Amino acid sequence: VQLQASGGGLVQPGGSLRLSCVASGFAFNRYGMGWFRQAPGKAREIVGAISRSGSTTSYTDSVKGRFSISRDNAKNTVYLQMNDLKPEDAAIYYCAARESWYSGRVYSKVAEYEYWGQGTQVTVSS
Repeated sequence: VQLQASGGGLVQPGGSLRLSCVASGFAFNRYGMGWFRQAPGKAREIVGAISRSGSTTSYTDSVKGRFSISRDNAKNTVYLQMNDLKPEDAAIYYCAARESWYSGRVYSKVAEYEYWGQGTQVTVSS
């Protein structure tokens, strides 16, 4: 099982980034996916999640209207489009996966996820 996240980098406030997470080694279309982030000295927190079918998404309040999660089950890939980035969005971003029996269910807790990617650094600074 492997989750390979990419797309992080340095961006100015107000800028955009698109993170990708490519999955392998498991039946991607049977798994709900989540994006989490962890800033130095802080706990890992949910950014958003998407159901295995892609029909349902959820976001933490601080990113609603700015971030968008999508997935392409044919490519075993989940995306996180981040717009209007703020300095407080700076963190290491992780993708995660968990098997889901329900096509429209999303999961928001760290403990609910089985597999984790290695993380990609997002820095927001002028």
